Amino acid sequence: NSRVVLFLLYRGVEMDSDMLAEFLRERYYNELLSATEDKSVVIDFNDFDRYDPPSADMLLDHPEEVLAAFQEALKKIDMPEQKINIRFRNLPEKRNIRIRNLRAKHLNKLWCIDAVIKAASEVLPQIYEIIFECPACNKKITVPQDSGLVKKPYMCECGTRGDFKQVEKKLFDTRWLTCVEPFEITTGEQPGKISIFLKEDMTTPRMQKKTDPGNRMKITGILKEVPKRLKGKLITKLDMIVDALFVEPSDTEYDELEITQEDEKMIIELSKDPQIYEKLKASIAPAIYGFDEIKESIVMQLFGGVPHVMPDGTRIRGNIHILLTGDPGIGKTQILKLVSSIVPRGRYVSGSGVSGAGLTATVVKDEILGGWVLEAGALILCNKGLIAIDEFDKMSKDDQIAMHEATSVETVSIAKASIMATLPAQTAVLAGANPKHGRFDTMQSIVEQIMIPETLLSRFDLKFALRDRPDRSNDERLAEHIIISRTNPEKIEPVIPINILKKYIAYSKQIDKIELLPEASDAIKKFYVDMRNMYASEDVNVVSITFRQYEALLRLAEASAKVRLERKVTIEDADRAIRLMKFSLQQLGMDQETGRFDIDVMESGMASSKRKKIGIMLEIITGMQETGRDVAISDIEAEAQTRGIEESDARDIIERLRREGTIFEPRAGYVRKT
Repeated sequence: NSRVVLFLLYRGVEMDSDMLAEFLRERYYNELLSATEDKSVVIDFNDFDRYDPPSADMLLDHPEEVLAAFQEALKKIDMPEQKINIRFRNLPEKRNIRIRNLRAKHLNKLWCIDAVIKAASEVLPQIYEIIFECPACNKKITVPQDSGLVKKPYMCECGTRGDFKQVEKKLFDTRWLTCVEPFEITTGEQPGKISIFLKEDMTTPRMQKKTDPGNRMKITGILKEVPKRLKGKLITKLDMIVDALFVEPSDTEYDELEITQEDEKMIIELSKDPQIYEKLKASIAPAIYGFDEIKESIVMQLFGGVPHVMPDGTRIRGNIHILLTGDPGIGKTQILKLVSSIVPRGRYVSGSGVSGAGLTATVVKDEILGGWVLEAGALILCNKGLIAIDEFDKMSKDDQIAMHEATSVETVSIAKASIMATLPAQTAVLAGANPKHGRFDTMQSIVEQIMIPETLLSRFDLKFALRDRPDRSNDERLAEHIIISRTNPEKIEPVIPINILKKYIAYSKQIDKIELLPEASDAIKKFYVDMRNMYASEDVNVVSITFRQYEALLRLAEASAKVRLERKVTIEDADRAIRLMKFSLQQLGMDQETGRFDIDVMESGMASSKRKKIGIMLEIITGMQETGRDVAISDIEAEAQTRGIEESDARDIIERLRREGTIFEPRAGYVRKT
């Protein structure tokens, strides 16, 4: 029996289909038999390279011809009659290439790119083959469809020309993606962008979910050119696309970090160090002096809590959100940029520069992908990572409203232009905001000083104000620290190197379940109940802490346990969480007028004492207005003083009620309720 050799004349490539059939039979026969559902078999390139190195090299430079030879080889194997796609993964390192480095010389060759999916089209059918029938001799003519327009046969073998009857067309599903380079390899650069073409088994519902916007993929495919048209005419400039041969989720988030046995040993030793928390704090922005509690909170955020799924399907997030505000020039931006660089899928954005898809998602019309497509924003692209948002108060109102869902249930839902989707946004948020009057005023609530909706503010587990207070001894230490950072920068290097810190955090992310010990649970519960009932005996309606702070305490305690690589939350972790929460409440959750903890100061901008005064003022105005006349402002202020409200407070409340539309001023010096 002589071996049949398939000659592929294009580019002079010669491929032995019998050899390929033998390779498939020896190495992948079981996979071929079980390929009924997926209709594809994935071959490890290393296997093929060891079996026949010349053919493997030929695959890299002439992939279409070798793949055609594989299809011929499949016909020689005793298999059920069906089309099976041969796909390759694990290309050699030299075939990994950045999107921005793709050039004309790379066309029609096999490459592997690492990319984040930014936009995706719907899955739509496409004709790949049409069978026509000759009206004269009834011969079936098969015409492959490899362009945008339907191709028809020019002439039958019997000599008949003209219109041929279409008797059958064969379809496969297709999907277009727009991909950009991952964040960590585009620092200071415009990320490269390219379109990806998926077809057949790469568009199944399971694969569709994996290739939705925000996912990071490793894409193996053939780089091809696509003609461009200008006013309907072809032009000499071409677009490049990747005809995907195989796609797989890239090692995303922290999993992409390779942790060796030596690294693992070092990480375990660090976790047992009694000074580990101090060392981690000293590794966060060491060039910025002070702010120990804030740095410790950021450490907790980097490690994060554990998400919990309730029996009814309700999901409680494990990510910790932190908001930094305060005086200018204190180092907020430097902290945000440094923290975002520690996280593999981290990203720094400025609220004033967000546009288009912004932080969430949008639907845009894309002519290349065809029709309306979903484009993911930064929150989705940072899924399973961290996003640092500077100038948080300068964000557009639409993005601020959309962030409510992302910061609470960690998804982004969108319904525009017939596209309805819910995208994952399991992203920790570290935000920085500036007071609208420059320096932070402790006598005013955070809501009055930062243009952020109260409902969005309440989503942050911890909120801090970085203050710039003159203090001689502290100023001397700060000045000395700055001089050291300029003259001897090696003295302020992170105690734990950044690359080790990344791997440390990545290692801790493997902990997906943490037990809350009874003593820790009791400590957190006691703190919560005591805070809630701190002023119960007094004649005031003050809420010092809410259930959201209780959940935040649990997340902080879990993060503290993960620092030690423990799967149990101890009393030490509970105390640390309580201390950080107290520090946050003391800064922004205290009514400066009464000295009481009042969560409404932090989340709604109005302390219960002020709310009580507003109620008294409305009562005064209503009583005086019963006569049907306009009420003089001077009379209102006089009556307010008899009820214990100072004239300046009464004037401020009247102005506030007027701005809110509760009262109006029909003439100068007089008001009336609306």
